Amino acid sequence: MSAELISNIISQGQRLATHSWEYGTFAEALLEWYNPSSSVFGNNTFPDGKIPVLQVDSTQSLSYVKPHISTDSDTLVDGDGAAGDPASLGVSAILIGQTESDFLSAADRQVQHLLNSVPRWSNGAISHRESVAELWADFIYMAPPTLAYWAIQSDDEGLLNTAIQQCSLYQQVLGVPSDAQSAAGLWHHIVGPQSQDLGIWSTGNGWAAAGMSRVLATAKKSRFAGNGGTSGAITQLKNIIRSILDGAIARDNAEPNEPLLRNYLNDTTWFAELSGTTLLTATAYRMAQLEPADFGNNYISWADSKRQAITDKISSDGLLSPVINPLNWKDKTPATESPEAQSFAVLMFAAHRDFTSGH
Repeated sequence: MSAELISNIISQGQRLATHSWEYGTFAEALLEWYNPSSSVFGNNTFPDGKIPVLQVDSTQSLSYVKPHISTDSDTLVDGDGAAGDPASLGVSAILIGQTESDFLSAADRQVQHLLNSVPRWSNGAISHRESVAELWADFIYMAPPTLAYWAIQSDDEGLLNTAIQQCSLYQQVLGVPSDAQSAAGLWHHIVGPQSQDLGIWSTGNGWAAAGMSRVLATAKKSRFAGNGGTSGAITQLKNIIRSILDGAIARDNAEPNEPLLRNYLNDTTWFAELSGTTLLTATAYRMAQLEPADFGNNYISWADSKRQAITDKISSDGLLSPVINPLNWKDKTPATESPEAQSFAVLMFAAHRDFTSGH
């Protein structure tokens, strides 16, 4: 993978991002690519147990995302009805907030809004939507990583465990039972009264698994990692991630002549595409880096084969295609542009680099 290609992928991602979660995800991708030691997967994640202090103007991730963050609202950006999506900018706001206090205050308000103002499912899971309790797999990439990061900022083990618990509460509702033959371990996309989608959306499973890997990394690198309650929660989280990856690999192995995962993993009427495949591949590398004893050669060889298939589909100008229309996951016409797919590619290449270099 050439430096020119990754530069083109990043340029396309910046050009295409226009929504709250796209800004947040692209900022995270830039952080992991350009500042790997300061991401939650890095080797200097929390110096002296604290959030790292980065120079905003010279840190690509933070200088990019700063204009997109609101510091005079209860949420970090207008979520257009989504409660979870604005929280995708939380890690960026906390990092900027180490040197600019209004961003730290804004991050605090965002966290308190999630914890205290957003509707909840009957089991206590925080809704992805502002107006009604509804659980989307996407939420797990947006909100729990920010809750966990704020737990480090505020030195609050209880909040860290809340971030992990939210992942478990979501799994209780969205997770497919282990005895389901076609999709065991995977997650439904949406459960709720407005936008329910019980399909096994590959990108949704990617959002969930990747988000949980960020929470896991945050918890493992926190000063609370050895405590009994947090340690047990970390193990539970690792097992949920493994179930998703195992389910995706099982569905992939059922189709030996198709190198990419299908948009809905257990439905062969759907086209195979890059978004879900790429984010799940990134997560496999991150888990092999975080938990090498549990995510060994079978995960690595699967990720290597997917990464090669994905790279072969990236055009010289950096665009990933075919992809699912990110604003209409039921659109059966393959799309040629997706802001989140561009970010996923950066996340994947960063994860592979960090895994192979032992970063």
